[in-house]
Amino acid sequence: MTYPEQPPQEPSSDGEQPAGYGQPAPVYGQPPVYGQPPAYGQQQSSMGYFAPSPPKHPSATTSMILGIVGLAGILVACGVTLPVAPFAWYFGAKAVKEIDAEPGRYSGRSEANAGKITGIIGTVLLILGVLFFVGIIALGLLGAASTTTSYESDY
Repeated sequence: MTYPEQPPQEPSSDGEQPAGYGQPAPVYGQPPVYGQPPAYGQQQSSMGYFAPSPPKHPSATTSMILGIVGLAGILVACGVTLPVAPFAWYFGAKAVKEIDAEPGRYSGRSEANAGKITGIIGTVLLILGVLFFVGIIALGLLGAASTTTSYESDY
């Protein structure tokens, strides 16, 4: 038994397409996907529907910004901002641990990890800078103590 072919439907005068126009037919056994592909920040669930991604961890962006400020201060402010680097390391490490413990609760692991890494780099540079200045002061004090001036006169 053959069925008569239906002529293709033309768009209506108001410009709307008829239902089903330009969409692939659903495949048996797979749920239909409605609407547009997922927007940035959305995840597709196992049923084919899109769910919003979990919120960012509150400390993720904070640690990244502190790490960037700490390292950027080396170039801009001669290292004055380096003392914020240990805070970036602490907040970033804490956020990464909490995100890894509950992956469905928070997102933002990459920001937290970036803050942690820049915090580590900034902390190492801060320690090296402090050791350098302590060494300079110690050498200056040793040099001043070892040189004595004599004010003897031949009169």
